[in-house]
Amino acid sequence: ALLPYVPHMPPTALLGKVTATTFALERPCCVFDRYANSSDTVWLVVAFANASSAFRNPMSPANVPPYAQLPTACSYMTLETAAAAYACSSPGPAVLRVGSDTACGDQGRSDPCNGPLPSPGPYRVKFLVMDCRGPKAETKWSDPILLRTAGSPSVIDPMPTRGGSAVVVIGSILAGLGAALAVATLVTLG
Repeated sequence: ALLPYVPHMPPTALLGKVTATTFALERPCCVFDRYANSSDTVWLVVAFANASSAFRNPMSPANVPPYAQLPTACSYMTLETAAAAYACSSPGPAVLRVGSDTACGDQGRSDPCNGPLPSPGPYRVKFLVMDCRGPKAETKWSDPILLRTAGSPSVIDPMPTRGGSAVVVIGSILAGLGAALAVATLVTLG
């Protein structure tokens, strides 16, 4: 079944909503209740935006594309979660962080990994409900999500700008007033 839900980033301001290797998604609460059983899992499919139309849902959980294949396959599946965690009655975090597991590069790790995204993208994501036999339902693809890029070190000014003379005068007056207040306090106590 194709669900009418479109994954999206939280509309509110959020620290670190988009970084150079991660982004936040709003948690899809109450989306899968009619389509998933308690034993089903919900996966997040992450793909480069230009390759999302070529993605084919795996026919079984054994065929889930891993994070390590992202550079060559242009997609992977991550954040395997019990469908019950997204139920209307289930409390949970308001956002999901994509790309937050920095331990994905560990040798021999074969579990579904949520590793840092290797380039600015853009990326598109969708949720896929699977049971032990294969896919049951999926959401639509998100709009393209572009990550932040770091500025070039050559454009950073190594010399900080100096304050004007007004800043020096105000700083001197405040320092003098602070010293006078300290002397007055010591005289009063002494």
